[in-house]
Amino acid sequence: METSEFQQTTNTKLTRIAQLSRRDASMQFNCLMHHINVDSLRDCYHELDGRKALGADGVSKEKYGLDLEVNLITVVERLKTMSYRPSPVRQVLIPKEGKIGATRPLGISNFEDKLIQKMAHKLLESIYEPLFLDCSFGFRPNKSCHDAIQSLGRHLLQNEVQTVIDLDLADFFGSIDHRMLEQMLREKIKDQRFIRYIIRMFKAGMLSGDELLVTDEGVPRGSICSPILANIYAHCVIDSWFHEVVKKHCRGRVELFRYADDAVICCGRHGDAERIKVALVKRLAKFNLSLNEEKTKLVSFSKVQTRKGIRQGVFDFLGFTFYLGRSRKGNVVPKVKTSGKRLHSKLTKVNLWARRVRNRARLSDIWKIFQAKLAGHIRYYGVSFNAKRLEKFLYQSTRILFKWLNRRSQRKSFNWDQFNCFMQCFPLPRVRIYHRLYGPSAV
Repeated sequence: METSEFQQTTNTKLTRIAQLSRRDASMQFNCLMHHINVDSLRDCYHELDGRKALGADGVSKEKYGLDLEVNLITVVERLKTMSYRPSPVRQVLIPKEGKIGATRPLGISNFEDKLIQKMAHKLLESIYEPLFLDCSFGFRPNKSCHDAIQSLGRHLLQNEVQTVIDLDLADFFGSIDHRMLEQMLREKIKDQRFIRYIIRMFKAGMLSGDELLVTDEGVPRGSICSPILANIYAHCVIDSWFHEVVKKHCRGRVELFRYADDAVICCGRHGDAERIKVALVKRLAKFNLSLNEEKTKLVSFSKVQTRKGIRQGVFDFLGFTFYLGRSRKGNVVPKVKTSGKRLHSKLTKVNLWARRVRNRARLSDIWKIFQAKLAGHIRYYGVSFNAKRLEKFLYQSTRILFKWLNRRSQRKSFNWDQFNCFMQCFPLPRVRIYHRLYGPSAV
């Protein structure tokens, strides 16, 4: 049987699981481990990116694939006899977005562990994706951060919102309680072998240098299973509670928009916002989570007050600053722009990159990479009303590169006239709006 046929069979089984979960929200699944077999793991092998960083054992996708069938048969036998144990993930520190010098840990698993995690992720996603609510956007198929931004923008446009709760969860991924997450999983999953594997994955620990760190909380960022496990935890702790309890006790309309651990709550009445914040602190504490009090704030965001000339606040969501402004027709509408912290962080990265590569590559190669970086930035931040911030980023990034290209030697490589001629021959990507908050007729 061809690989595509195996994949079709696996996808059909996963689709069937999703259909059962969608049909009956109380459905429990008693037998899942048999889905982790040679055929399904072979599909996962071909789906994984071989260019990713290596785990602690140093085995790459290419090396593992030299004897793929034997390796897959062996690992499946170990799974059947419960002799398979996930290895500790290798910890690396990566720069934290928006904070110069700050880092956050990233976990890199061994390649064989990635195979099992990939299939476990597919099974968990098939079970829980039909149950997740529309307010959740992070790490979900056919949903993106731009979907979250557009949904939030349309809600702010179409409804009168007095106050926005700008939420910041303190170390959400690192604070997820393993026992509580296990209890949540057991409500839907009755396959004890599958649950035991998830528990073993929790207890595998993280290698920081030569030190093994094992805790009772947290899922490692970078693990293939971490996003779906974090979404399950947030769904039970925040989303379902908000939908089933909070909305019923509010006088005005309230809506939640969440992307992983980044969330905002739009409230039609200020009193509702104050009560929700107090209740949310208590709710999170029950599950060993907490708000970052310094960053969590109530923001006035009323279109009615803006029309009266009363200045309103701003808030950040997914790298964008939301604020109230005037449309071309003079209407008060919510607008977005690249957040100041994110813009500064991106320019700092451009500066560090240009300084590092100026003498390590040819000008043509540097320019191609620079064009790709700008194109990627425009594709993400190319949202309605953000053209000025995009132009600012392109202008300042170009000046940064010009500065470092002229420091490749004691002689200057360019003056501005020469540089402008060069850019005419090899133009940079232009500012373009890829994502519209709402149609032109709405404003």
